[in-house]
Amino acid sequence: MLYLRLARGYRFADLGRWLLTATAAALVAALLLRALGRALTDPAAGALVRLLWCLPPLTAVAWFAAVAARAVPAGRPDRITGLTAAGAGAGRIRTLIAGETALACAFGSALTLLLFLVLRNDVAGPSLAPELGMGVPMPPAAPVTLLALVPLVAGVSAALAVPAREALPGRAAQPAVPAFGPLRLAVPLGLLLTGFALELYGLRPGAAEDGRPVHLPAGLGTTSHAALFGWALAAAGLFLITAPALAWAGRLLSLGRPAPVRLLAGRGLTAEARRLGTPLAVLALALALLLTTFRYWFDKPGTAAPLPAVEGLLVLCCVVGAVLVRAAEIRSSRRPVTAALTQLGAAPRLLLGAALLRTATAGTVLLLTGGLTAALAAGALN
Repeated sequence: MLYLRLARGYRFADLGRWLLTATAAALVAALLLRALGRALTDPAAGALVRLLWCLPPLTAVAWFAAVAARAVPAGRPDRITGLTAAGAGAGRIRTLIAGETALACAFGSALTLLLFLVLRNDVAGPSLAPELGMGVPMPPAAPVTLLALVPLVAGVSAALAVPAREALPGRAAQPAVPAFGPLRLAVPLGLLLTGFALELYGLRPGAAEDGRPVHLPAGLGTTSHAALFGWALAAAGLFLITAPALAWAGRLLSLGRPAPVRLLAGRGLTAEARRLGTPLAVLALALALLLTTFRYWFDKPGTAAPLPAVEGLLVLCCVVGAVLVRAAEIRSSRRPVTAALTQLGAAPRLLLGAALLRTATAGTVLLLTGGLTAALAAGALN
């Protein structure tokens, strides 16, 4: 009953977050049940491999749940204040947020299970029979055990994502200007250069004859060990350098004698670089992998695999949702600053221009890191 009472005070953003979490969980549950159906139909055809294919979307849903749960205290301070006034401590609030996330995932998984059972009851056609395991008895504990993973993983991720010090009103840490020291910058640059050199070594003439090639999944052909490992190192370096690149871009906007729009945009982007860096880095990596994969399939017809394409789109949707949720969280944390600037006489056009400039600058950084990641991935596939 407590969750139903909390839902009565939901706003549009809360309902959207809840429905997105339930929808993503329902899709992951469909992938898990498909793996179960294929295992029932053909037990010797790599059931473990099919379950491993479900790990990327399950991880994406867990990460989206963690980002969304972390944004609740900043987005709904009145709700947290009410819970605190009712006697709920920091641990209780974390449990409530995690339980709300797990409830959304359980709702989506239950709908998928209901549809799966209905289709198994001689409703689906012959084309879906192998995917559903029609005609084969199914142990009742098998789907329940599989689908329990979705709310469990999402709930634990949500609970771990909300630090106790940020769960109570008045204790939210103000975002400090990130200081990226020499070690913080040397590690990603070293990974990027090492990976680039290793990939060039793996793509040299005659490298295909050195050792056994690596057979990539999803019909992406083969590549060498050096090229694959080099791309992984370079992608990790680009991932880690996204947040420092955002901070550098913010400082570049503030150089010299900047206009108010450039000053607000640069200082804001520098302060938000650490919190915005990880979601944008994940988005750049996901976009690079998807675009490279689709380009390879387009150049070589007949190699496309539908399951990786569906899972890739699901992962991309979760990543985009996490970026939007993090942007909303940052906007909520900037409300006191925005209110202070408005009281000082700042025009709404000035604040809008600063926000647009910050977005354009962050998009440029994303284009550079994602484009370089995609280019290196395309080189490794060739």
